[in-house]
Amino acid sequence: MKQIDRRIVIVAAFIFIVGMAFGLMKFLIAQKEEPFRRPAMVAKRFVKADEIKYKTIISPVSAPGRLTSISEIDVIAEASGKIITSNISLKKGANFFKGDVLFTIYPDEAILALKSKKSQFLNSLANLLPDIKIDYPEYENQFREFFSSINVNKKLPKFPEYESEKLGIFLASRNVLSDYYGILKDELQLSRHTIIAPFNGTYSDVYLEAGAYINMGGRVAHAIQTDILELEVPLEKFDAEWVKIGDKVQILSDTQNTKWQGEVVRKSQFVDPNTQSQEIFIRIINNNKKPLLVGEYLKATFPGHPIQGVMEVPRNVVFNTNEVFIVSNGKIHKETINIIKVNEKSLIFNGIDEGKVIVMQPLINVLEGTLVEIQGEAKPDKKTGEGKKPGKEKN
Repeated sequence: MKQIDRRIVIVAAFIFIVGMAFGLMKFLIAQKEEPFRRPAMVAKRFVKADEIKYKTIISPVSAPGRLTSISEIDVIAEASGKIITSNISLKKGANFFKGDVLFTIYPDEAILALKSKKSQFLNSLANLLPDIKIDYPEYENQFREFFSSINVNKKLPKFPEYESEKLGIFLASRNVLSDYYGILKDELQLSRHTIIAPFNGTYSDVYLEAGAYINMGGRVAHAIQTDILELEVPLEKFDAEWVKIGDKVQILSDTQNTKWQGEVVRKSQFVDPNTQSQEIFIRIINNNKKPLLVGEYLKATFPGHPIQGVMEVPRNVVFNTNEVFIVSNGKIHKETINIIKVNEKSLIFNGIDEGKVIVMQPLINVLEGTLVEIQGEAKPDKKTGEGKKPGKEKN
């Protein structure tokens, strides 16, 4: 019994000591003052915003285009023979001016054959003059002057005019008319041995060089005109509708430090099925001070056209193609806009009621309902309760 009573006393003492320690700890904790805690703050984002106000905007149109020649031709041989060059080299890149002789196709045989026919024609005409003097004296002087004016080294003069039917039958019976027009045909054929430049230009390709033999209809070279050029600019149909034939256009180089003036001369009446763009053709007069080269890419700026009831914002404030953030009651939410025109760095839109506040900067990882505060917006005055509206602050 004494041993059992001793165990009970030990357990009771242990419980008592533990209880006293726990109670003392609670007492001491209760005596310690509570630390100061700041009230929890709701996180807000500061954003740039502006009030939606629609107005009429003059929107210029700019687009790149490729420079082409107004005329590109294949130089074709209209006679057969050996190619003989002039003072203009028959080489790719060689320049020439309108009226210059580009090259000739060996003409000596054709020249001698033509002189022979003219001599035979003179002989036939000399045999006719006595008969004309007797039978048609009223036409004698005209035919004598025609005979005297014929030179085998020059082109035939105009054939004398006559109204007599009998004289016409007489001349036809002697083959005078057929010989005359045959010589005119040979003169024309001889002129085709000499190739004359139809414009100021250059050779972009050469297929045969001097000394080569060519058949009639063979390609000798490809030439392009260089003094008058065209800039081919693709525009969206909406922008192309505002461009008129005759509009003056400013042309800029890639470095933006050289300018030219152009004029709209044509508009295609179709759209490219791949890009849905309409082609605008701008004529540019080339000059030696600011020379242009075919194949260059230049930027064309067309006159601005008015768009009514719209607002312009940076392109990066729009997401998901046509959505923007609107600030309402300190929170943001999405709304869909109607995009009228997209420029290089901005876009023009409508479709949202005026007076609403649109976020004017891109927002990343932001959900609808996020609390925001507009940068530059003054907090309400305690006395008046008034503050600045977005977009009204002064820099």
